[in-house]
Amino acid sequence: MASKRSAMRGPETQAVTADRAARLYKLIRLLASGPKKRDALTKSLKLDVRGFYRDLDLLHRAGISITLAQQRYTLDDDRDAAVARLPFPDPRLTLGEARQLAKGKTRAHLKLQEQLRRIVK
Repeated sequence: MASKRSAMRGPETQAVTADRAARLYKLIRLLASGPKKRDALTKSLKLDVRGFYRDLDLLHRAGISITLAQQRYTLDDDRDAAVARLPFPDPRLTLGEARQLAKGKTRAHLKLQEQLRRIVK
């Protein structure tokens, strides 16, 4: 039987900086407008090839599907659904602010409540 915590979790994502979050958002936006070649994407994002593939890997781990066909990358998901799965940078909340935001019954509230439980055992 799955624990409550694992049932609430989505795909595992890692913490990202604000700059990387903005770049990932821009990548989703670019791909949502249609298939793009890697060179065009790396130029628009000001990334080298290694950084580009690291970002693709992070998006994949976040549950965002991007495919390569005929040397062009395509976003397989709806743009809004993909954006909703993007990792978000640490908002640097105080414990009190996090507790205030955790009041509610949505999936986001429950996720924050679980994180708070681990801190204030």
